[in-house]
Amino acid sequence: MDQFVDAAKAFMTDVLFKSIPKLIVAILVFWIGWKLIKLLDKVLLKAYKRHTVDPSLQQFLNSLIDITLKILLTLTAMGIAGIKMTSFVAIVGAAGLAVGMALQGTLQNFAGGVIILLLKPFKVGDFIEQGTYAGFVESIQIFSTTLRTYDNRMIVVPNTELATKSMVNHFSMPQRRVTIPVAMAYGESVEKVREILLRVANAHPLVLQTPKPPMAPVDNLGESSVNFTLFAWTLPENYWTVLYDLNQQVYETLLKEGVEIPFNQLDVHVKN
Repeated sequence: MDQFVDAAKAFMTDVLFKSIPKLIVAILVFWIGWKLIKLLDKVLLKAYKRHTVDPSLQQFLNSLIDITLKILLTLTAMGIAGIKMTSFVAIVGAAGLAVGMALQGTLQNFAGGVIILLLKPFKVGDFIEQGTYAGFVESIQIFSTTLRTYDNRMIVVPNTELATKSMVNHFSMPQRRVTIPVAMAYGESVEKVREILLRVANAHPLVLQTPKPPMAPVDNLGESSVNFTLFAWTLPENYWTVLYDLNQQVYETLLKEGVEIPFNQLDVHVKN
């Protein structure tokens, strides 16, 4: 019985009176540190805006600083709680191979994020395509890039995908060309159709005259139609508006002007 009492006293002395205060302090330090990191994030964002730092760089730096400080805070709290770092490092070292394999993709994504920020193949606000992904760049984090699609879905793409594979940036150039195929029936006036196409394109308020004014050359002679291609330049953000408007306006104007628009048909001749 006395041995049990002595063991209980030893437990109370070694664990409760020594470990619990350390644990409480560690929790307080972790909680206060977490709040300070969030406050620092807000301060940094205000500083970035005040000094007009590139939005892509803002998000990357904020994400990097946030994760680094949280890792340091966690290690500090563990040290205060009495968790020996040598034991922790030994455990990590024993599982080094598994951890290395698990972090391999993460480190590649981090390197991809650095490459994106250095080479700047795209920035926040650009519309990009890569493989099956397409959308507006919402943010560039240290491991991934977030895209917003036209139908308002969010796509998270690993940075290594965007840094190491072919990608199309639709906003990289100051203007973008709209291409619209138009067909007319044989026998119609080429000059009349061209005049209609150019008139419609030049009347659109979002069509630009630079780098070139609208053009409507005869592209080819098809089996049942003379095929034009209408070219018009606009700003990248206006591309879809101009494309849809010109498609509708060209069709309505050709009908109004009495121009025959051919369609595929099959003539069957029956012999007795």
